[in-house]
Amino acid sequence: MALLRSLSAQRTAISLVYGKSNGSVAVAACRSFQRGRRSGSEAAAPVAASAVVARGGDGAGGVRYLHSGDRPMQASTVVQPELVATSESVKRTTQQRSPPPAGSPAGSPQRDPLDVSFNDPIAAFKSKTTWELMRAYLVYMICSSEKLVEHNMTLLKLARSLLGQKLFVLLMKSSFYGHFVAGENRHTIVPALERLRSFGVKPILDYSVEEDISQEEAEKREVESSVSSAIDNKDNKEEDSMPQYHVDKSFADRRYKVSSARTYFYLNEATCERNMEIFIKCLEAVSVDDQKVPRAVATGATFGTGITAIKLTALGRPQLLLQLSEVIMRTRKYMEAMVGGEGNVLTHHKTIKDLEKYYASLGDNKNVKDFLKNVTSDKEGILHLFPWSGIVDEDSQLSDTFRVPDPQTGQMRRLISQIPPKEEEMFRNMIRRLNTIVKAAADLDVRIMVDAEQTYFQPAISRITLEMMRKYNKDKAIVFNTYQCYLREAFREVNTDMEQAKRQNFYFGAKLVRGAYMDQERARAQALGYPDPVNPTFEATTAMYHKTLSECLRRIKLMKDSSEDARKIGIMVASHNEDTVRFAIQQMKEIGISPEDKVICFGQLLGMCDYITFPLGQAGYSAYKYIPYGPVEEVLPYLSRRAQENKGVLKKIKKEKRLLMSEIRRRLIRGQWFYKPKGNYVPI
Repeated sequence: MALLRSLSAQRTAISLVYGKSNGSVAVAACRSFQRGRRSGSEAAAPVAASAVVARGGDGAGGVRYLHSGDRPMQASTVVQPELVATSESVKRTTQQRSPPPAGSPAGSPQRDPLDVSFNDPIAAFKSKTTWELMRAYLVYMICSSEKLVEHNMTLLKLARSLLGQKLFVLLMKSSFYGHFVAGENRHTIVPALERLRSFGVKPILDYSVEEDISQEEAEKREVESSVSSAIDNKDNKEEDSMPQYHVDKSFADRRYKVSSARTYFYLNEATCERNMEIFIKCLEAVSVDDQKVPRAVATGATFGTGITAIKLTALGRPQLLLQLSEVIMRTRKYMEAMVGGEGNVLTHHKTIKDLEKYYASLGDNKNVKDFLKNVTSDKEGILHLFPWSGIVDEDSQLSDTFRVPDPQTGQMRRLISQIPPKEEEMFRNMIRRLNTIVKAAADLDVRIMVDAEQTYFQPAISRITLEMMRKYNKDKAIVFNTYQCYLREAFREVNTDMEQAKRQNFYFGAKLVRGAYMDQERARAQALGYPDPVNPTFEATTAMYHKTLSECLRRIKLMKDSSEDARKIGIMVASHNEDTVRFAIQQMKEIGISPEDKVICFGQLLGMCDYITFPLGQAGYSAYKYIPYGPVEEVLPYLSRRAQENKGVLKKIKKEKRLLMSEIRRRLIRGQWFYKPKGNYVPI
């Protein structure tokens, strides 16, 4: 066997010499092998062979690093990108293994080089059994069929009625459910989480159960829960009402033109309590898994731990978020009229003295004095016109909080409609639920990712989330907000929120996504007559994403350079777009941010873009999978959306299918029909 290995390595070295390679380097590789053979070392040839890269496929001209998925590789040689190997030498080289470098500490984490063209099927799928690869290929084949995807829910329900419960569940676990969902409950998903971690990837848990309700029922619930019982009061009909922040029956079913986001429809307070309990169980599930991670590893902005995703619309009445969003936008208009210019109050750098001058014509007015006492400011200017801390810390009444002096009369003017006591109590319950969840996360040392929602909810969601950051992110980033970069205001919002975090000295956590509601947002804006909030093109959205990410990285670098704690900003690049992932990696390298700094992480959905997530995790980057779980019957709406989403990204599916087939073919040829994944990676 030793002789066979030696001959195989020699053929690899010869093919390097006579292939399309940089001659001097190839010869050096061959000589390295010969020296190793003379010295009796069989390890020398694999080391030389592992230092080979091939130009990536798809005409991208990227760099491909080669390694095998057969046995753990303790370290890999970083090589020059000019090297190009023939296809035959590539195939042989991928079977080689690099031993740990001399002098490396025993038990050091396994790390693979990263193929930034994301064209290495072995790196992409070494965490999967051969059966799982075949299942994935079948799922993507089905997703490529327009007709099957278009009628997927009808077909699923038909299959359930024809097969019966047991056979239907078996069918789903062997296909869509098995591919996109980790398991039925917090206990059955543990093996999936453990395997993820062993290949360098961490979980974001999401209990993906949804009610399968009709459009009529969804519209009924949304309209009823989005209108205050005080709406008929004549005094509460605002002349400057903003249509964007009011329910419209045509768009009351928030699932309309949305394929990638889970939707909650308010039923009653008891349902919100159950949702809170489910989110806490997610936290506990992640925490149990995290106990397997050494605490020495679990530090930094991502802390080596899992994350739980939550939605604010699951925790309270949507009407309250609508009203709070409207008051935030009215506050901006009030500030614009006061000082000129657009944007948040914080961006104007106005002081209390500036406000006193503005109200000077009102004389010694008690209302103005009381108002100015509650304004939040620092040496750089005003941060908030209202005491937002009271919203999440105390029993403040919304109706009493959001009042400003009328610049003409001095009388206090309400920026929010009168809210009845029962609805005030509902708001306090929503905040209590969120506080309970975040406190549980802090106690369990798990992160909370607050998902973005529609633009008419988002001002309130971001404001509340930022206050939760201020309250809980004092020593590390526990709460993360989500920013949708297809929005025209994304850069300004992220920049402003980072500035607030800096000035109020708390850790800032952000997940950057492209967005989930584009078609719905555009249709609603056009129908209700307000400006389209979405960027005009895909390219504009990409530019916005990259601009926003670059600003985050710039601020991180400034903190590093000034010896501040760079981990006070933690960013998740949540994108299935490999160009964006490459951009992030390149930016990190250019400004000197390493994966070990633990300030940048990457995230993709389970069952999608494995060829991006796993190579990142195995190369030592902080990588996450968004992990849905729940009973088979109750996650069918989620599975339907996944099928719809995959239909819309056929080019991406095409690449994943090609890589899947390449790895399936390789395993079948090599007889690895019953390949058992066994990883030895430690997540960053």
